[in-house]
Formats: sequence, structure tokens, C-alpha cells
Amino acid sequence: MANKTTDIAPHEQQNIGRRESRRTPSPFTVLDRFAEEMDRVFDDFGLGGRWLPGPFGRSASREALASNALWAPDIEVYHRNNELVVRADLPGMKKDDVHVDVTEDALSISGERRQEQETDREGIYRSERTYGNFCRTIPLPEGAITDQAKATFRNGVLEITMPAPPQSTRGRRLAITEGNEQKK
Repeated sequence: MANKTTDIAPHEQQNIGRRESRRTPSPFTVLDRFAEEMDRVFDDFGLGGRWLPGPFGRSASREALASNALWAPDIEVYHRNNELVVRADLPGMKKDDVHVDVTEDALSISGERRQEQETDREGIYRSERTYGNFCRTIPLPEGAITDQAKATFRNGVLEITMPAPPQSTRGRRLAITEGNEQKK
């Protein structure tokens, strides 16, 4: 009977295709990768910019700073009775952060928006501060009495009212026809 011997190489010399154990990524890393992938998708469609604001991703990056610098409040202009009403949504701002200037033909709303965000998760402290100026100019209709303009600020909404002539409704409604109909 023949003796069989098997040599076993020491552990250091074994070259078996074994992976090194990897750490499980943190939820923040996963969200960051997800946000980057979504940004690439939106960029492919021509919709650049960060879609996931906040503490994930690179919200303090150049893109976020640029988007904050380009921020302008939403404005609504309408007639109520014989008044012209201009409303501006200014979330998170105080009345002292906003300036309203009125001339005979325009109304300007300007100010500085400041955002500060601090998070402390899993022993990691993160603090971000962004600042940006804005200015919106709204042309006023002829006949608006700007000397009697009044401004109020409540719950992040700036409302400016002033007497104005009733809105003229010259014009007519047009009938819409199908594009493939032929004229007879």
C-alpha cells in the first residue's frame, strides 16, 4: 500500500480567491451615492442642480451655493376689489431681513436669506451656513396709487397692497379648433 501525503501550504501562501471583508457602508454614504446617481439622471434630462437638498450629498458644494445665490421668492400679483395685491413667499425670514421700495411704476422686494443647519448623527457633527441676496422687481399697472401702499409681514408671507384702478378686461375668448380640421 502506498502512503499518500498531502502538503498544505501555510495560510499566508494560500491564494484562494477570497475577498477581504469590507465594512458595511453607513446610511449617509448610501444616501450620498444615491443622490449622486439621481443627479446624473436629472443632468441627462437637462434638469441640472441638486434634487435632494439637506444634509445628504454635497449640499455645501458649488451647486448648492449657486442655487441659494439664485433663489428668488415666489410672487403672486392680483386685484382684490379696487386694490392691487402683491404677495411674496419668504419662508424662514423675518420682516427685518426684507426691504420694500416702491416707485411710480415698479415695486422692489429685496433682502438677504440666511440658512444655518446643524446635525449631529452617529458622533459626526456637521454645520452648514449659506447666505444669499435676492431682489424681485414687479412692474406696476398704470394708475396704481403708490403713495398709499402698505406692507404687512405674517408667517413668512409679505403682502403689499395699494389702491389701483379696476382691472380692465378688454379682449375676447378664442375658440380652439383641432389642428387637422380643414376650413370650408
